[in-house]
Amino acid sequence: MRIGEIAAAVGVTTRTVRHYHHLGLLPEPERRANGYRRYSLRHAVVLARIRRLTELGLGLAEVRDVLADDAGRELAEVLAELDEDLARQEAAIRERRARLRALLEQGMSAEGPVSPELSALFREMARRPGPEPTMAAKDREVLALIEATAEPGVRERMVSAVREAFGTPEAVERAYAVYALLDELADAAPTDPRIDAAARMLVEATPVSLFDALDPDTSSFATSSARSFATDEAGFLRAFYADFAPAQAEAIRRALDMITEQRRERRESQEGREVRKRVRQRGGKEVTFAWHPC
Repeated sequence: MRIGEIAAAVGVTTRTVRHYHHLGLLPEPERRANGYRRYSLRHAVVLARIRRLTELGLGLAEVRDVLADDAGRELAEVLAELDEDLARQEAAIRERRARLRALLEQGMSAEGPVSPELSALFREMARRPGPEPTMAAKDREVLALIEATAEPGVRERMVSAVREAFGTPEAVERAYAVYALLDELADAAPTDPRIDAAARMLVEATPVSLFDALDPDTSSFATSSARSFATDEAGFLRAFYADFAPAQAEAIRRALDMITEQRRERRESQEGREVRKRVRQRGGKEVTFAWHPC
């Protein structure tokens, strides 16, 4: 048989046959006087075996190991490993399909895919009557970004905190009032007197627990984006602020400063109480000292 004939008989291309020659998987037959290779039945048997092994999912390096073991012991071991790997892939595929079904059943938001919990919250927000402020959509995009980049534990705490912020109709109205005011600042100057009011409203509408969920002092982080949002690291917040108009960015910056100060004061108060408690438990006298928070 010539190369075209053996390739057609086994169901591969002549390019594949030459590739197997190049890799040393299929021995090259000697050329005849006319310059053509003549393939024997043995070549066809080996080529067919290579095709069957690759169809099972073996890589060419594994096929080489199998072909080198005349007793066939290597094949059994390789196929057992392949079977285990396929079982893991099947489990992963079933899990992915289950997640896809859940997403399709619950409906997709413009920011999706997100977790079922966050998706449910977004749907609740979308049911609010009236036109939606542009800032509401931006807020959902940021929440989707943080959820996608944080560890599972952080995501759960974040979703819980966001639910707290939108847990009642009054809270939703308060948040949308902030969104509307921020929308009004889209064309305003960074010195607009409404910025302070917007910042204070934003602080009142944002639960401190949201920042506690993202705080690296109390939580485990997977990525820099979640950590940056809580700790004001330059790179993330530069990109974050750049997505807003100057007056909007200034209002958000002031709100973050106020929330950071509130959390610092709360932490200092809590640490002071713990120190006094330990002193009382030891039966000693409390010593007055200057407190220097880390």
